[in-house]
Amino acid sequence: MKKLNYTLATSLLFAFIACSTTKNIPEGKYLLDEIEIKHDTKNATADLEDYVRQQPNSSLPLLGKFRLKIYNMAGQDTARWMTRAIRKIGQAPVVFSNSQTAISATQLRKQLNNQGYLNAEVDTALQIKGKKISVTYNLKGNEPYKIRNYTYAISDTTIARIMGRIPMEPLLKQGDFYDKDMLEEERIRVNNIMRNVGYYNFSKEFVYFKVDSTLNSHQADLYLDVYPRRDSLPYSRYRINDITVVSGINTMTSTTDRDQRRTRWFFRNADTTEYHGMKIIRGRNKFLRNSSVARNNFLRKGSYYSDLAQSYTYQAYTKMSAVKQVNIAFSQSPADSTKLDATIILLPANAHWFKAGLDGTNSAGDIGIAPSVSYSHQNLFNGSEQLNIRLKGAYEFVSGDKSDLLSQNFYEYGVETSLTFPMFLFPWLKKSWREQPSATTRISLGLTNQHRKEYDRQFFNAAINYGWVSKRGRMTHSLDFLDINYIRMPWVSEQFDSLYLSNNNNPILRESYRDQLVARTGYTITLTNRRRINALYPTYSLRGSVEVSGALPRLVTTLNGADRDQFGQKKIVGVAYAEYLKGTIDYARTFYLSKKHSLAYHVGLGLAHPYGNSDVLPFERRFFAGGTNSIRGWSTRSLGPGSYRRKTGGSDFVNQTGDMKFEFSVENRMKISPLFEFAQFIDAGNIWTLKDYPDQEGGQFKFNSFYKELAVAYGVGLRLDLSFLLLRFDVGARAYDPEEGSRHFVLFRPAWKRAAFHFGIGYPF
Repeated sequence: MKKLNYTLATSLLFAFIACSTTKNIPEGKYLLDEIEIKHDTKNATADLEDYVRQQPNSSLPLLGKFRLKIYNMAGQDTARWMTRAIRKIGQAPVVFSNSQTAISATQLRKQLNNQGYLNAEVDTALQIKGKKISVTYNLKGNEPYKIRNYTYAISDTTIARIMGRIPMEPLLKQGDFYDKDMLEEERIRVNNIMRNVGYYNFSKEFVYFKVDSTLNSHQADLYLDVYPRRDSLPYSRYRINDITVVSGINTMTSTTDRDQRRTRWFFRNADTTEYHGMKIIRGRNKFLRNSSVARNNFLRKGSYYSDLAQSYTYQAYTKMSAVKQVNIAFSQSPADSTKLDATIILLPANAHWFKAGLDGTNSAGDIGIAPSVSYSHQNLFNGSEQLNIRLKGAYEFVSGDKSDLLSQNFYEYGVETSLTFPMFLFPWLKKSWREQPSATTRISLGLTNQHRKEYDRQFFNAAINYGWVSKRGRMTHSLDFLDINYIRMPWVSEQFDSLYLSNNNNPILRESYRDQLVARTGYTITLTNRRRINALYPTYSLRGSVEVSGALPRLVTTLNGADRDQFGQKKIVGVAYAEYLKGTIDYARTFYLSKKHSLAYHVGLGLAHPYGNSDVLPFERRFFAGGTNSIRGWSTRSLGPGSYRRKTGGSDFVNQTGDMKFEFSVENRMKISPLFEFAQFIDAGNIWTLKDYPDQEGGQFKFNSFYKELAVAYGVGLRLDLSFLLLRFDVGARAYDPEEGSRHFVLFRPAWKRAAFHFGIGYPF
């Protein structure tokens, strides 16, 4: 029966693939089957298809023009709702049009002209096969025009003087192609400069180029100028005059009588305060402190108007959790037409938030549920301070051999609290540093109780974290000034103690399940170029982190002269503390070959070294490989270290960890529709230990053999792009498996056991 169902499904699939696509094409007409663009130019982009007016029906690998086939499955009677429904799901055939093809050829030639190929030629070739037609656009660029000289020839002396002093390099340089898109970018650059030095009413439309291309040498001289005003007066340059902040009510959208009455009542009962060159108007509800309002305002009385200052002000206020909406308006000052009065309106957000959730978890490949209840206060001290309290729980269904004590289902519950301040809370720090708008200080406490059949375990956490962002948003910093984790096991069964805790042959397992104190300090920096010049400009992200654990406990135990226990470890308040150094670096870069096609790669390195009081890294700080953001031919925590092979078929997640990590991935991404994206990827890497642990045979890193232990996986993925969220489905298979004994190369020996399925949110890198 199963074989019959499989045969029937296969037959239906092949029948659908073979379904005719020209069923609804009238006689004498042709289905536009495909288009191709051939060109001999060097700088023509791969997005020339965007200028082709008539595109063929969408297609998918193997299935072909599946939406057209669905459309053709519908009947001819459009009065039936079933016919209309099927056609709505499908896609009507694209019938070839001579006029649309001619327009496309003209558009392609114009685009080549814009890129500097002023003598470009376009030829159209048609190929007919049955009732289908293919169109090939042959583009011949001929010799392009290039820029010989680029000069500022600005008649307005003030603007000319400013442009001469600005250190920013022009986008146009000698030898560049005469590209009109780059000319437009240069106009935008000049406009941005002017609007940041006081020219409030300036526009890029005021900027133009004089072009001299009569040199008969395919070269052009460019002269940038600014159109004069109609009244022949110089362009006005504005300074900021009065700054008024209205805190607590939106006076700009008071349209109804009720809103207007409320606004009048607000101003009659308002409290006006002069503070740091601003006038702050607020009602009886204080909402925000004066210092919080001033700290996030980049507009300064007496300074020239600046778009950047306005943008920074928007960003700073919007970042405050207590603020729902920000409006900034400028008007000419009645006393002086060369000055602007600024009005900033801040609307309060809801101060109290309650949230209940039920999440699915996937820890080390095991499925579980995690309910939680949260409360947030978004403006605790009238300075946008955030208080968060979260009650959480979880139950995890652990897979594997149930005879293994570590493969038993377990549950946990706990509480997390945090208080976040929008400034640096640190003594002796100067005010300008302490109150920068992007700064945050987060103080957190947490307690988690974990209950298994064989033991109870408790995690206590206390941390102080500082974060800040550079003004242009390219660099993000995070400093874990002090992160204390105390792990204790108040109850252990005799069987678990004898098998694991008293087993000196496996120090990794012993250290993972004993009372321990981890007091760490860490720093993380992320650099990215999210602000791209254009849609096809490559993006990158660089992330590095370093952390050290045990410095403070070592100082205390050294001063107190603490003795060592039977394992050679010093203790603080009766608990052994961990000492280690750890560093990671990750680099990812994406090249946009077209608006629908991109190529991305990622390199990740990590190294950690236990020392002093520790022979083994704490389990939570060790590296692991495999999973949705790692080597995708393996499931989470199932690869490595090195050529290590599990001794049993059960869970071995404790031993499959390491002190060193290397990962490399390359991924080809193609948009097949606005909603779906198809990807192919290759992943390589592994983890290793720095020491030779008895229960991790083959896991130690060695220079003369580590390259033989690099696992390699390949696979495909399908992504669902919801614009605000990207859902990712990947399947990876193993090509080179360092665990496979003497036959490591398994590319041509595919099997379900050598594949892994992954679900993720967002790109892997």
